[in-house]
Amino acid sequence: MSSPEQAPVNPENSAELSEVAAERAEALRDKIEKGAEIGVENGEKAVEKAKIEALENAISVEQGSAEKAKREPSSPTPKKRSGAISKKEKDASFKKHMKQVQAELKPSERAFSKVIHNKAVEKTSEVVGATVARPNAILSGAVVAFFLVLAVYLIAKNLGYVLSGFETIGAFIVGWVIGLLYDYFRVMITGKK
Repeated sequence: MSSPEQAPVNPENSAELSEVAAERAEALRDKIEKGAEIGVENGEKAVEKAKIEALENAISVEQGSAEKAKREPSSPTPKKRSGAISKKEKDASFKKHMKQVQAELKPSERAFSKVIHNKAVEKTSEVVGATVARPNAILSGAVVAFFLVLAVYLIAKNLGYVLSGFETIGAFIVGWVIGLLYDYFRVMITGKK
């Protein structure tokens, strides 16, 4: 059976087919030869390009190692430390960072920062914040002062008494003590600060 693309073979067609086949074979040979020539040329170019890149990389690596060798003696690599950070190291780090930050501040801000970050002022602030100026104590002092002073004022106004001004301070102290006691008992019961 013959496919529709194939023409029946007869003497006229066979001569034409052999000519077309010969031309086609010639064209394919030319194409293969050109491809081979181009491939050889491309291969040679690729080899040259690879050599050049390898030399450039080698030169840059040599320069980098030479620079590294120059730098190593001048700045020794810090030893890796193990263990906890000492108090001296903490203090030195704190001073270094404070100098860097204060250098960026305005002169008035720098002076205020130096006063605030003084060791004595910081210790005093920490002690006061941990004992007297507890957040719950201050909050409860303010709330109790508001409600007690309001009640005392309303009673004094109805009965005709004059207030002395100590009522607010006294009410705040009572509320503050209540807040401190609340914190104390909460820590005793829960064990959490």
